[in-house]
Amino acid sequence: MLGLPDDIRAFLFDLDGVLTQTAKVHAAAWKDTFDTFLRAEAARTGGQFVPFDALAEYDAYVDGRPRLDGTRAFLHSRGVDLPEGTEADPPNARTVHGISRAKNDTVLRMIREQGVQPYDGSVAYVHRLRALGLPSAVVSSSANCRDVLRAAGIAELFDVIVDGVVARREGLPGKPAPDTYLYAARTLGVEPAHAAVFEDALAGVASGRAGGFGAVVGVNRTGQAAELRRDGATVVVDDLAELLQEDDVR
Repeated sequence: MLGLPDDIRAFLFDLDGVLTQTAKVHAAAWKDTFDTFLRAEAARTGGQFVPFDALAEYDAYVDGRPRLDGTRAFLHSRGVDLPEGTEADPPNARTVHGISRAKNDTVLRMIREQGVQPYDGSVAYVHRLRALGLPSAVVSSSANCRDVLRAAGIAELFDVIVDGVVARREGLPGKPAPDTYLYAARTLGVEPAHAAVFEDALAGVASGRAGGFGAVVGVNRTGQAAELRRDGATVVVDDLAELLQEDDVR
């Protein structure tokens, strides 16, 4: 059904890079934030400024992860140990929370300035689900998920939204742990074996594999099809419209 095994009965979508064209906005915001921090660190320590790689380091350390986890993972990769700080830290604070706050402020500004565009193929796919009466959910690490969905005009298409706010409230660890996807499937009343996960992030497909989902669709937006398969994707497409075409052929 819909290009997937016939026993799939629920459809769980990541947001950035799967439903909306915001993954590149997040990558740009992380680069702006980390480069600002790294320049300041180089000036403070007399070391060399090595800029954040918005492709390789974004994929490896921050894509798909909760914001604080992404900050920690990247800093650890560079051998930087910062205090955690608190949610009250300003964006210029030299703490994990401060850097994360700076990134969030930057991405919200970019979204306000640039708007949010959904992927047409993904919207068409979700509309087909609704026409067939099949349940769907958005599962995102972002605390801004609902605002992005509304800005893209697609918030009403989904039965359940599990975002960073829900994850924190329920004590759910973020991707690559499977807990947020498992929570969404449970809320929809479907066993993981009968649910499909749609992800463009390596951490996301890893979470789908770890959760034992019946299908894990890797959406290859950045030329990493092999890596998506390696980390858990059972199907890889460049756009969800390909699954609709496959279904039409059937």
